[in-house]
Amino acid sequence: MTLSGKTMFISGVSRGIGLAIAKEIEEVGGQALPIVGDVRDPDSVTAAVAQAVEQFGAIDVCVNNASAINLGSIEEVPMKRFDLMNGIQIRGTYAVSQACIPHMKGRENPHILTLSPPIRMESEWLKPTAYMMAKYGMTLCALGIAEEMREAGIASNTLWPRTLVATAAVQNLLGGDEAMAKARKPEVYSDAAYAIFNKPAREYTGQSLLCEDVLLDSGVTDLSVYNCTPNAELGVDLWVDTPNPPGYTGP
Repeated sequence: MTLSGKTMFISGVSRGIGLAIAKEIEEVGGQALPIVGDVRDPDSVTAAVAQAVEQFGAIDVCVNNASAINLGSIEEVPMKRFDLMNGIQIRGTYAVSQACIPHMKGRENPHILTLSPPIRMESEWLKPTAYMMAKYGMTLCALGIAEEMREAGIASNTLWPRTLVATAAVQNLLGGDEAMAKARKPEVYSDAAYAIFNKPAREYTGQSLLCEDVLLDSGVTDLSVYNCTPNAELGVDLWVDTPNPPGYTGP
């Protein structure tokens, strides 16, 4: 399978992971239609999806990437910020998926991919409360969609990196240049997403996936090509225990 002739709707592509996925599409000959909107506003989302369908004919892939981050505790995060995170992450994921699904039914190999973590219930992963709730909410939404859309043949999975990924959030919130040096390039995410989109939708659904695991499964043998700094000690992302999959012995 390839993505030739496919239409992908991605939320939050102005920078970071979403931009890497969008750039990869253009680099292989795809066309992009930038649309300014608010994923929390169902009318805005519906209008954006309609505009995409009008130009490209249908939706084959939906990527829920839009996200806001604040790592403060329950004593530090005000309700306004709580509402922003949960509005973008949970409401946005639900709204974008809901708007895209009618245009995905009947398409060859349709996929919904939500960029959120596996749900870990160990005590160490239940904080920070507000951000945890927002990101877990995205995952729960995606897994629910997988079951509701299973008969229709629309896959719904989540994808998360094992390591820090070099984005503005890591630069500004997780340690600056030192954290960036311990990160992997955004391509670790976009390449893994590409591999998922080429999986058979009726079989490959309802999973919480990690980028590096997907890449190794797709034939990549050297994950160090994604490292921002050669031979650096990699920083592990939230809700993940190790930077590489168990058994990985590459550089």
